[in-house]
Amino acid sequence: MSRYGWDDAWEQLALAHDGPGRLPGRIARVDRGRVDVLTDGGRVRARCPVPPAVGDWVLVDPAGSGPGSGAPSVAAVLPRRTALVRATVSGRSEAQVLAANVDTVLVTVPCEAGGRAGRVERLLALAWESGATPVVVLTKTDRLDAVADAVAELALSAPGVEVLAVSAVTGDGLDEVATAARGTTVLVGPSGAGKSTLANALLGEEALAVGEVRASDGKGRHTTVHRELVPFEGGVLVDTPGLRAVGLIDAAEGIDKAFTDVVGLADGCRFADCAHDREPGCAVRAAVEAHELPERRWEAYRKLLREDEWAAARTDARLAAERRGRSKTITKAQRAAYRSRGR
Repeated sequence: MSRYGWDDAWEQLALAHDGPGRLPGRIARVDRGRVDVLTDGGRVRARCPVPPAVGDWVLVDPAGSGPGSGAPSVAAVLPRRTALVRATVSGRSEAQVLAANVDTVLVTVPCEAGGRAGRVERLLALAWESGATPVVVLTKTDRLDAVADAVAELALSAPGVEVLAVSAVTGDGLDEVATAARGTTVLVGPSGAGKSTLANALLGEEALAVGEVRASDGKGRHTTVHRELVPFEGGVLVDTPGLRAVGLIDAAEGIDKAFTDVVGLADGCRFADCAHDREPGCAVRAAVEAHELPERRWEAYRKLLREDEWAAARTDARLAAERRGRSKTITKAQRAAYRSRGR
């Protein structure tokens, strides 16, 4: 089991949930109440009464229990060390675990994509919040002339994060990415970013399906339609479907880590509760006005914080009430101003 990430700490956790004949294993795929579990005895198809995530460590009862017994079933899910979580696309601010017990997140960005900075910042906040180590990977560099310039541009949106360039076609940069892919590595990025192609190159075989992208906009179909964990020489890889929407939820710490340059400037403000708007002695506004901090980056930081606060308000009745109260106060003030103008 060590090739899948099993260690002494997991062994100790398993002892607390152990039972007769239970087998430890790691979930490689989830399909509507059924899961594929990698065990010492091979891949096991099992029932799972609780919604797990790819990467979860579980204990499997080979004989099953309860209704339909006789087929293997998951008897226990071990507590997670880390989890890559986004808000569901339903808009209800519910959490969706993309992968569990993650060590490294490869944020893949295709070289021909526009708007790279905003997408990278959002995915980095997601990755930092998970507790894993993010690495930005610029893919398909065989289609790009000024690779060094593109890497430098991405580095501005990823302070403190390693930025690598790779071409799965030519093999350039593949060794560096393989070195960065430590432990349990998850690939995230938009559809058409070349995640599955990169994963196959790291695996050394065509284990995952790949598809073409449209020439008109560089976007691809969701060739990967489910998350799947696959062992490789450096640990295990988790390929994910392309993420059209990446909502943040309870990710304030991850946002701060993704914007360490902004947070560092805020520490120099005169007032501890500075809103970085028109307050005197605001170090952030001063940096923006001096062109030391791009205004786009400052606005991106504020946008993600507002989004995270909004998600929290939708799940916290007290915060929601405060938001409604502020909204009513602003509305009353606006109406009073309109009436005053009309006199």
